[in-house]
Amino acid sequence: MLIKKNKEWNFYKNITPEATFINRRSILKSMGFAAISPNIIMQNAFAAAQNDPRNDLYPVKENREFNLEEFDIKGGVRKLTKENSVTSYNNYYEFGTTKNIKRAASKLITSPWNISFKGLIDNEFEIDFDDLLKKVSLEERVYKLRCVEAWSMVVPWSGFPLKSIIKMAQPKSNAKYLVMKTFFDPDKAKSQRQDWYPWPYTEVITIDEAMNDLAFIATGVYGKALPNQNGSPLRLVVPWKYGFKSIKSIVSFEFSAERPKTFWEEIQPKEYGFWANVNPKVKHPRWSQEQDKDIGSNRMYSTEIYNGYSKWVASLYKDMNKSDLLYR
Repeated sequence: MLIKKNKEWNFYKNITPEATFINRRSILKSMGFAAISPNIIMQNAFAAAQNDPRNDLYPVKENREFNLEEFDIKGGVRKLTKENSVTSYNNYYEFGTTKNIKRAASKLITSPWNISFKGLIDNEFEIDFDDLLKKVSLEERVYKLRCVEAWSMVVPWSGFPLKSIIKMAQPKSNAKYLVMKTFFDPDKAKSQRQDWYPWPYTEVITIDEAMNDLAFIATGVYGKALPNQNGSPLRLVVPWKYGFKSIKSIVSFEFSAERPKTFWEEIQPKEYGFWANVNPKVKHPRWSQEQDKDIGSNRMYSTEIYNGYSKWVASLYKDMNKSDLLYR
């Protein structure tokens, strides 16, 4: 299908072309990865990621419909974040509380990977991730990722609309919420041995939010399969919400009439609430949300309501009159 380019959206001018992706992969293979790192563990992890058979699925066709063009005060285009920054600066509490969890996350085994569908659906079922991919159409989208910590990224995700699997599950009419959980494996993720955290990581959005065109399941990034530290093999991406809502390494989708508490609601409900919609006017209790800075850049940007995605999501919250509800 021909996708018409909307001149209003322009992030894709910064994306590495498909031919460059493929050529780079060939060069890396010819090098044997010998110069990647002196650390054998990281070297092996990198090689395994590059040789992941799922990489054969990528790169995929670009979908520019949801792209935002954003300019700084001098008129320059906000650039795509460097791949190394996106894959090396990660919040993933299962593997530690620092951003440098790449090595720890490399221990997670993501194939095979079973995903369960349960709750208010006619037929509960499980499916292997690779079989799930055969039932969906992959595409690439560039989204801004805005963390509640006030840093941001511009990322080319590969994956498919979340509504594809909602339709596959066929939830009942009384299902109001989609509950997602990540894996629980303390042997591989040592932070899960800490019982003061409510493991496994749980995230919840409304069915209406899940059916929104922007809601996306990412399975790849930068023209390759998703690496462990970014949530392999599949993660949620909801770009109008703060980043902690985009749960990684999902193992279950449950449809519920009631709204359970999320991981961060359990830990710190006064700081990290259910809605978590990006709103520069609602401060975090300990810092302002009016600006954000892309990782790898020294420039601050004015944060927009819904992270700039109002066109697609504002109607979801038209009956919410208090601005703080958009965040908490």
